[in-house]
Amino acid sequence: MSKLPRRTYLYFTAQSINLTTAVMSVTMSAIVGSALAPTTMLSTVPYGFQFLFVMLATYPASRLMSIIGRKKSFMLGSLPLALSGCIGFLAVEKQSFLMLIISHSALGIYISFANFNRFAATDNVDQTLKPKAISLVVAGGVIAAAVGPTLTEILRDLGGFALFSLCYASFIGLAAISFLLAICLPHDFIVTKAEININKVSAQDKSLYTTPVVIAMAVAALGYGVMNVLMIQASMHMKHMHESFSDVRLAIQWHVFAMFAPSFFTGNIIQKIGMKNTICTGLIILLVCTVLNIGANNYSVLSLSLILLGLGWNLTYVGGGALLAQSLQNNPVAIQMQGRNDLVIAIFATIGAFTPSLLLGTVGWKGTNAICMVLCTILLVLICVLLNKKTRDLSAVEQGGK
Repeated sequence: MSKLPRRTYLYFTAQSINLTTAVMSVTMSAIVGSALAPTTMLSTVPYGFQFLFVMLATYPASRLMSIIGRKKSFMLGSLPLALSGCIGFLAVEKQSFLMLIISHSALGIYISFANFNRFAATDNVDQTLKPKAISLVVAGGVIAAAVGPTLTEILRDLGGFALFSLCYASFIGLAAISFLLAICLPHDFIVTKAEININKVSAQDKSLYTTPVVIAMAVAALGYGVMNVLMIQASMHMKHMHESFSDVRLAIQWHVFAMFAPSFFTGNIIQKIGMKNTICTGLIILLVCTVLNIGANNYSVLSLSLILLGLGWNLTYVGGGALLAQSLQNNPVAIQMQGRNDLVIAIFATIGAFTPSLLLGTVGWKGTNAICMVLCTILLVLICVLLNKKTRDLSAVEQGGK
């Protein structure tokens, strides 16, 4: 079979919806949160709860899929999105901060299900077509980068409704489309008992945490945490600079595009320069981003730094994932270790979502960037030292990745 099955394009569309809701929440959550929160330092708490519930619901979602299958799970997973839309609309209309938190928590549950689109697209697909299937689904991020911020701007002040209330209400329509897409999926592939038994193999063995595995986890997690902190805080900082919502939306739009568009080429980059150089390049780009933020204070530079932030995230996230996959190749507990990797990423992403307003109110914009700079520098130095030692495991991975 040389062509991707029809369901791959259904997953692509479903992932576009998933990422559109995520982009919309990024664009408006801090602004709405600051308007409804009792204090400015709590303005990103709703967005933090969104990531918290992504973290809490991811493993139960995967277990549910292994029991009832992908199709029914995706159908159920669309329901929290509709709930998020209803509660979010009422939260803005009634000026309720608590309801806003509940809305973003429900959105997090939906995202935890929808994030499995990229894995579902590879089910029972020929080995040679798996990368193509993943790439197509990841491309949904490019669609989201265009649709999400644009939809937010169109709906944010429309028809006499409270600012952004219709943006949340649009989640109901997106949930309906997501539900219909799930109905169109074929009867899917439930994990067999044999596979479940394999997944029960203990992953507690410390020998599994080789240098490459630890590096992979650290790079992807730190990259995600730094990206979340600076992305959210940048939108707040631009608002403090009295930039218009349209300008903030455009900057975030370019940032999201920079996060996902390189995915079409990151695999080729890894093949050409190796995983080590790809990861280090990603960290260096994140460092350049922090330097720009500290050294300048105007919209153009902030927009450029957000683009670099997206690109740096892509190289660290994809590079770290590739390093982990290579390190765990043919390992019977690979699924468990990948789950642990995603849990670490989710923890850092959640911290990155909860802390921007707190950091902005304490150490400020430049202080936050200085902290991120120090963390990225420490990790970059550690990686260079470990790689220069040419450990047996790391050398094997580097050779396998080229």
